[in-house]
Amino acid sequence: QTCSFRGVSVCFAMFRNQYDTDVTTWSPAGRLHQVEYAMEAVKQGSPAVGVRSNTHVVLATLKRSANELASYQKKLFRIDDHVGIAIAGLTADARMLSKWMRTECLNHKFVYTSDMQTSRLAVKLADKAQVCTQRSYKRPFGVGLLIAGYDQTGSHLFQTCPSGNFYEYKAMAIGARSQSAKTYLEKNFEAFADAPLDVLTRHALLALRESSSDNELTPLNCSLAIVGVDRKFEIVEGDALEPYLAQINNDEATDDAMES
Repeated sequence: QTCSFRGVSVCFAMFRNQYDTDVTTWSPAGRLHQVEYAMEAVKQGSPAVGVRSNTHVVLATLKRSANELASYQKKLFRIDDHVGIAIAGLTADARMLSKWMRTECLNHKFVYTSDMQTSRLAVKLADKAQVCTQRSYKRPFGVGLLIAGYDQTGSHLFQTCPSGNFYEYKAMAIGARSQSAKTYLEKNFEAFADAPLDVLTRHALLALRESSSDNELTPLNCSLAIVGVDRKFEIVEGDALEPYLAQINNDEATDDAMES
């Protein structure tokens, strides 16, 4: 559509179609376009990887900065001593959801004097996301989460989606260029169940590196989180991340030496 203003022709971009102006409007093909747009926001976010064994869950994320003068955005959030999340998508939405998740865990601990199970927290979060797909005055959350937790039922890794769906995984990657990380995880996931923690962190970082645009991980552009048996949720970043990255480089140097 075009119009003229003071002799200047101005072109206005139209909507994609007539069925995406409202989140509650179905298209003839049975699709909710606003929900699909929110899921696309997750695909545009920087990548996050999660892997789990029988005793631990490891999250690895790639951080972005707006420009050279800006700090890197936070991608990992601690929810409780036994659970935390990695995000891909709109950071502002993730901050709000992480605050809500902390409140849910605190309320559960106050009423039942025990930690909330990771699966129950994932269900409550998925229900909250689903409501936003069924109310015309709300919009879907533009963020996807990887929820890592260890409770009385064992280690768990869940993915939640703006559509309100959630899934439990042995290993998963979300965000931009996550398909490369998924390919790596699909080739190696069978060894994760009985893997020691150092091997599990190595796989998480190698999978994350597959999704990096320059194929390089530094203490500035990535972060790590670990939770498991007898270990509270801990975020590892900055100088504390150096030994983990050095281990990857040392292992690769050893492999190259053996091949030559």
